[in-house]
Amino acid sequence: MTVTTNKESSLFNPILIAGCIILLVSFSIRASFGLFQIPIATEFNWLRADFSFAIAIQNLFWGIGQPLFSAFAEKYGDKKAIVAGVACYVTGLVLSAFAITPGQHQLLEALVGFGIAGTGFGVILAIVGRAVSDKHRSLALGITTAAGSAGQIVGPPITQYLLQQMPWQSVFIALAGFVLVSLVALFFMRIPAPPTKQQSDEKMSRVIMQAVKDPSFAFIFIGFFSCGYQLAFITAHFPAFITEMCSVVTPDSVLQSLGVSSTSTLGAIAIALIGVSNIVGTILAGWLGSKYSRKYLLSGIYLMRTIVAAVFILNPVTPESVVLFSILMGALWLATVPLTSGLVAQIYGVRYMGTLYGLVFFSHQLGGFIGVWLGGAMFDLYGNYTLVWWVGIGVGALSALVHLPIQERPWAERQPQFAAS
Repeated sequence: MTVTTNKESSLFNPILIAGCIILLVSFSIRASFGLFQIPIATEFNWLRADFSFAIAIQNLFWGIGQPLFSAFAEKYGDKKAIVAGVACYVTGLVLSAFAITPGQHQLLEALVGFGIAGTGFGVILAIVGRAVSDKHRSLALGITTAAGSAGQIVGPPITQYLLQQMPWQSVFIALAGFVLVSLVALFFMRIPAPPTKQQSDEKMSRVIMQAVKDPSFAFIFIGFFSCGYQLAFITAHFPAFITEMCSVVTPDSVLQSLGVSSTSTLGAIAIALIGVSNIVGTILAGWLGSKYSRKYLLSGIYLMRTIVAAVFILNPVTPESVVLFSILMGALWLATVPLTSGLVAQIYGVRYMGTLYGLVFFSHQLGGFIGVWLGGAMFDLYGNYTLVWWVGIGVGALSALVHLPIQERPWAERQPQFAAS
């Protein structure tokens, strides 16, 4: 008996909503790790690079784990992959509360990285992508990605509040509890029926080999590197950068009237502002991706990121410039994700979308590893982040260029023997 794939005719469905909840919780915690930089370094008298390297390892193992969890989900089931991701996440966070050496934190952040992979974009976007029709896919991916931004809005302020009320060790345990509760969303996630036998006959290994031989796949892989570099560097170091480099919040300013009285508080608010702005930017990118060329949209986003970062770093860092930068960069923040994942589905089909996007995402996280590690290393060496900012500007310009030669026509049409769907 042939089983057909049941794609939801409506945009909003239980799978989309449940996926958004899981991503929101996962990313609210992932976006908060930069707030632990100063408290942990102060307690143990560590160099900035010590905890930075732990966050860098988290990004790297997130990238390593993404194709692994995606392949596991496509072979053994999406829910099992998510449960495994939550187990890694919770274990890593709880044990981090008892870590007292840089090596311990770095080792445990590898486990946290796997946890983010199992509850992050690769697994969740693939589920959502398979659950909706072609008509709704780009916008659905944008909405799901925006849920990660919503987590970025609530996560850092809540974490900053908790850090003011209790030791950082207790905050890690509290965050682990939030991740565990997110499993409730699985009860409402009706996973799409498996594809037909004819669709499933194409072996995953062959699909991957065909894709990696395609120059367009290489361009997507290279282009996503700068996205990871910029996002991970800012997430991990921007709160500390603002705390130490930004001019004071003046008593008669609008920020002061809103309760933002210190640069440390501004650091947490800046990450949240990026998340607020990104909700609009990501949904807009998903909507535009259903109407216009995704490669040109991606090229434009990377170009605008490059310009925004260059203007910011060339001028004095003030509370006002931090707010403006956060809003502008936020609009471009995760806008690349629905477009990149949508481009992968458009060219190579949705059958192994999770695994193929996971491979591309490894480049993103390799960039994230370098951005976070380099930020800490350069700060310890020079006492500032200037060089790291300029490297990010350079790789952003490169990404704007490498997307231009991508062929958006489905690979199956260019190579008939490639039968993935």
